[in-house]
Amino acid sequence: MSESRVMYLGKKWPKYSDKNIIMGKKNGGRMRHIILGTAGHIDHGKSALVKALTGIDPDRLKEEKERGITIDIGFADIVYPESELTVGIVDVPGHEKLIKNMLAGAGGIDMVLLVIAADEGIMPQSREHLSICNILKIKSGLIAITKSDLVEKEWIELVREDIRGFVRGTFLQDSVIIPVSSKTGENIELLRKQIGELALTIAPKSSDGLFRLPIDRVFTLKGFGTVVTGTAISGRIALEEPLEILPAGIKTKVRGLHSHGRAIKTASAGQRVAVNLQGVEKEDLKRGDVAVTSVSFEQAKNIDVFIELLEDVPALKNRSLVHFYTGTSETIARAVLYGRDELKAGESCYCQLRLKDPVIALSGDHYIIRRFSPLETLGGGEVLDPSPPRRRRKEIISDLEVFHSGTLARKISLKIEHARATGTSVRRLLAWINAGTGDLSEALENLTDSGEVVRFEDILIHRKSLDSLQKGIRGLLQSFHEKNPLKHGMPKEEVRNQLRIDPRMFNFILSGLEVVVTEKNLLRLRDFRIELTSSEENFKTRILETIEKSGFQPPSREELASVFQMDQKRVSDILNILAKEGSTIRISETFSLSKKVYEKMMGLLRGFFATKKEMTVADFRDLLNTTRKYALPFLEYLDSHKITIRTGDVRKLLLKE
Repeated sequence: MSESRVMYLGKKWPKYSDKNIIMGKKNGGRMRHIILGTAGHIDHGKSALVKALTGIDPDRLKEEKERGITIDIGFADIVYPESELTVGIVDVPGHEKLIKNMLAGAGGIDMVLLVIAADEGIMPQSREHLSICNILKIKSGLIAITKSDLVEKEWIELVREDIRGFVRGTFLQDSVIIPVSSKTGENIELLRKQIGELALTIAPKSSDGLFRLPIDRVFTLKGFGTVVTGTAISGRIALEEPLEILPAGIKTKVRGLHSHGRAIKTASAGQRVAVNLQGVEKEDLKRGDVAVTSVSFEQAKNIDVFIELLEDVPALKNRSLVHFYTGTSETIARAVLYGRDELKAGESCYCQLRLKDPVIALSGDHYIIRRFSPLETLGGGEVLDPSPPRRRRKEIISDLEVFHSGTLARKISLKIEHARATGTSVRRLLAWINAGTGDLSEALENLTDSGEVVRFEDILIHRKSLDSLQKGIRGLLQSFHEKNPLKHGMPKEEVRNQLRIDPRMFNFILSGLEVVVTEKNLLRLRDFRIELTSSEENFKTRILETIEKSGFQPPSREELASVFQMDQKRVSDILNILAKEGSTIRISETFSLSKKVYEKMMGLLRGFFATKKEMTVADFRDLLNTTRKYALPFLEYLDSHKITIRTGDVRKLLLKE
């Protein structure tokens, strides 16, 4: 890529070269990436502090420069070469009307820098931002008292005490509190050092999983095309790899990758990433879309969740409309509370959120809800099942308890059980739950070793479902035998279709069913035998005699039913028995020949072709002394069994003896 004067992630987009690849120094190890997000009230100096820490102004919009406030999320980074660490910074707006922009940047952060101005102290968005961080289960952070140059030292100590009380009981209660001044530089280096030390204690996001990048910015660069940015929350991506943009379903490819202004060949979970997309228009994308490398992700419209309300917020009534936020996406949802009509402040319960627009969410993701009107953060929680099945009411709570607090093995076992007869796959499970492939593989290995889950090729099916399917096959065949005592078995495909089983899985299930016998395209229970009554034996004998006496003009099934005053189905069953025994040869659905008559026909056929190379329909008709009505189906039988071959209007003999 050529040099560009366009500012990207706070820096010029540099020339692409191998030396720009972000790699660690030792043995080519990969740089460690942690994301820090700012939080705090408007005009408390968050952006100025980020600029003082990094030299990068996160306010990139003209309006932000003119008004002196942050309107949208901005980005910067601090590199700690000695620790092979990069701390990406997401700077968020503090205005109450811009909380949705703040939420778009908060989803992927690992640690928070709570900013409180010395001259104003704790303010409404200080509280709201801290509540949001608590709901998102952020575990680490620091606190900066900004504008320390505007107040006396004694005042700073009072603010410090207020802050200690404010964060008591939250993840920040034991955090360091550092007074700083972006204007004079007081304690900026100390804060930078503390950020690096805290970042090293945080476990990086695992890149062991499917790649997901919630998109927070979309723009174009001259000569490059469309670029999307975001924080990678799982997996890994490389140059030239295919990508899909959901929920729109746009297929594309990675044309270029950058992180904090440097070209990279691969990007992984925990990094701020810019992806140059191939063949995609900017107008087709938006904040809230998700870039993924797998086609297994399902678009969620109904999501089962655990929900908890903040203290001192209005009660949430059943079926209320709320604003729903996860990743960088926002939509409207209807909250259907399970087991109650109302959820009060400070309470929690299980709930289904029915979304206006589809989102990409996995079990284990976190979300925020805000009041529909007026806008106010109510609470949030954890996504439990982004693709819930239809369940009886009494099953709902027990299932969600497993998804909320069960082990990974228990969760995926239940999800596989929900898949019932169709089963699922490892890839679909990875696109359902926020877990790495290693952890998922270990859990699945334990489940398959215990027999709780059965694996066939790429299909996973629960033992309960497998037992149910096998029971269903046995029951279906038992019922068929009772209703059709003269039929040898039930068509295999009919059994599969009735039970809606995947063809590959069906054969696997049958291989483990010793009580079922497969004979060509028929299935029967192993202990089933056709047993004719004396009356049926008599009819069988008489039908065979009638067919044999008729020679090359055999009666049809309908004619036999009329002659013997029998139901056509019963006649068909007896004809099937005769064919199975070898007493007759089924020529078509209508006609059968006795074995003796068939052998006579074959003798006449050989005799004819002993002296001639070709035979017309008329020749064959005269040979058998029959009519065209019978000659044609006889010839079609011979053709289909590769005894003769039709060439134009004549037949030639294929059978050689």
